[in-house]
Amino acid sequence: MATIVCWNTAFLLQIIIVAVQVLAGRDFYAILGVSKNANTNQIKRAYRKLAKEHHPDKNKNDPDAERRFQDLGAAYEVLSDEEKRRVYDRHGEEGLGKGDTGGDPFSSFFGDFGFGFGGMREQEQEIPRGGDVLMDLDVTLEELYSGNFVEVVRYKPVAKPARGTRKCNCRMEMVTTQLGPGRFQMSQQQVCDECPNVKFVPEEKVLEIEIEPGMRDGQIYPFVAEGEPHVDGEPGDLKFKIKQSKHKMFERRGDDLYTNVTISLTDALVGFEMNIEHLDKHKVHVSRDKITWSGARLRKAGEGMPNYENNNVKGALYITFDVDFPKGALTTEQKEGLRKLLDQESKQTVYNGLQGF
Repeated sequence: MATIVCWNTAFLLQIIIVAVQVLAGRDFYAILGVSKNANTNQIKRAYRKLAKEHHPDKNKNDPDAERRFQDLGAAYEVLSDEEKRRVYDRHGEEGLGKGDTGGDPFSSFFGDFGFGFGGMREQEQEIPRGGDVLMDLDVTLEELYSGNFVEVVRYKPVAKPARGTRKCNCRMEMVTTQLGPGRFQMSQQQVCDECPNVKFVPEEKVLEIEIEPGMRDGQIYPFVAEGEPHVDGEPGDLKFKIKQSKHKMFERRGDDLYTNVTISLTDALVGFEMNIEHLDKHKVHVSRDKITWSGARLRKAGEGMPNYENNNVKGALYITFDVDFPKGALTTEQKEGLRKLLDQESKQTVYNGLQGF
């Protein structure tokens, strides 16, 4: 009989071990090679690097390349999404299929048999969390084109021990009160613990923000657990919102850049060559040997902003030309000379120039 009991116990433990392994799922942090405190940009950089290394097209002789690449994609999809990452951190990969229910993951494996493993079936208590802090970060177009590191001084409230005690972990519990012989009353009552007292003291901390090439206006750069503290829980997040500064030469629309160039009437008629200094100081050569009218637009492929997801891809630069006409009046001889030179009949047309817009 003892042998049967021991065998049943061992079998049950084996089932539990298998269940834990199955329900735990893949370790997405280990797959990407990042810590659990990694921010979104660190996760993205790690994914980019590993995706290039393990792409199936580059590892055609490796039978596991496809699986590793799929694991990388799954890890990035979850950890780059704030809500999915929160569910994954609390319940593992198994919790992603069910949503953040806060329930017991073993219940789906063991059903309703209720083995009673020391409170395994208890509802997970919600952890209180401090507020998020959102701040604007002014960034130049040059920084968004080439990338840069920006240091920000943060005065963060840090909990320090203080004298006395405080009420903590307060919760509502059902309390039974005896009113008399055989008479009882149940009511909700707030119950608190006694915890050591703390005080928040501001401490200076330098945060380094990486402005990655191709980042967009309004994009959020988060620092996990650097927001407002909570005396009984976890701190919120500190989030920087990229605010692109206006540029005197270029306007950004998506990954494309737009600029205007004013040329003389002579250049407009006979052609010209010029160089435009780009955001990283390299020269964009522009040449025209045809007549350029006011409002003409020239497209230079690959001279726009780098794409945030793939820096090897760049948008286009669109150059719109304005013609600077000479001031003053022409003599009769000059007018006749221009008419003969241009050989163009006089033409005036009135129309709705906004039609179709």
